[in-house]
Amino acid sequence: MLKLLHPSFSACIATFVLFAAVVLLPVPSLAGPVKTSSFVTPLAGDNSAIDAATLAKWSAPYRGWTYHPDPIIPANFKVPGTPAFRNFDCPCVYQLPDKPDIWYMAFIGFNGKGYNSFVVESDDLIHWKNPRLALGFGPEGAFDFGGSVIGAFLYESWDVNAPRILKKKDGKYWTLYGAYPRQGAYELRPGYEGIAESDDGIQWRRASSEPILSVFQKDRKAWEKDCIYQPWLVEHDGTYYNFYNAAAGSVERSGVAFSKDLFHWERYPANPVLDVRRGGYDSKFASDPKVFRDGDHWTMFYFGLGKGGASIMIAFSRDLLQWTADPVPLYKFGGHPTGLDKQYAHKISLVFNPKDNTFYMYYCATGNKGRTIGLLKNTVTP
Repeated sequence: MLKLLHPSFSACIATFVLFAAVVLLPVPSLAGPVKTSSFVTPLAGDNSAIDAATLAKWSAPYRGWTYHPDPIIPANFKVPGTPAFRNFDCPCVYQLPDKPDIWYMAFIGFNGKGYNSFVVESDDLIHWKNPRLALGFGPEGAFDFGGSVIGAFLYESWDVNAPRILKKKDGKYWTLYGAYPRQGAYELRPGYEGIAESDDGIQWRRASSEPILSVFQKDRKAWEKDCIYQPWLVEHDGTYYNFYNAAAGSVERSGVAFSKDLFHWERYPANPVLDVRRGGYDSKFASDPKVFRDGDHWTMFYFGLGKGGASIMIAFSRDLLQWTADPVPLYKFGGHPTGLDKQYAHKISLVFNPKDNTFYMYYCATGNKGRTIGLLKNTVTP
């Protein structure tokens, strides 16, 4: 999704507030029957507070980024067969089990009507080639007629240092994706989420004609009443977690849902797990969460919208449910000296390259060169 930034929690949640009443909207015919779940919410683990000193310690390895001088994917990048698409967004890097020396990047482009997802490949994480369509528009009347944004892949590991290798389930690769039901403009509400499958990890097809999350489902709460955006998939202890951002009016927050089969999802009753923060860099948005295992805890990269732009932020959890956000951005909008991200620095994809001991963080950079995909690098000291 291509929005403003989101804020995050300023303190660890000690108690959870359950919403007792929600105004339900009628289910649109384009969504079909909504799937329900009898899945039991995972119990919280260690929920002890994450203090300021621990926040600083855990954040430290992800500070000190250096910028790549040029966009990795410029706003006028050309994909053969789809010349109208430009203004690229939502990068997500992955690898395939049988090609460990090749990286792939999924990303989206906009053609004035809606979104398509594309894929490129690289052998050095800098130069990207062979662009192809990965997933296009859904059929007219479908929840994804306005376009699809893949990038919540089923990985073999979510360890922050692990390769981003896709995992097969039932003989196929899987991704959740964001979607929009209408064409004609950017991010036309309401957004949905779907599920797609692939035989080769390059070309994707819809695995269900129904959305997995929508604003019309019975467990939808007030904070997500207007639009649901991008998913992020984590598998842990036999449970799938879908971290996603959603909007009520002009404010975006992030929540989580659970599944045992990738198709049937149940929202966490104490959502949102990441809220906006008054006066912070995430005072309007706390969005697009990307979650990784990081030693003895979990690390979430997200973007906040506040103080005039979108910045890359970080939050932490011990149990995947209760999150504490660092108020200081990892990378503030306007950090690139060329003006590449003078408006927004957001929607990241993180990969560690053991060949040079470096984290590569791809992000949507919006500034004087349009909407592009930029790159930040951070070399780890051995």
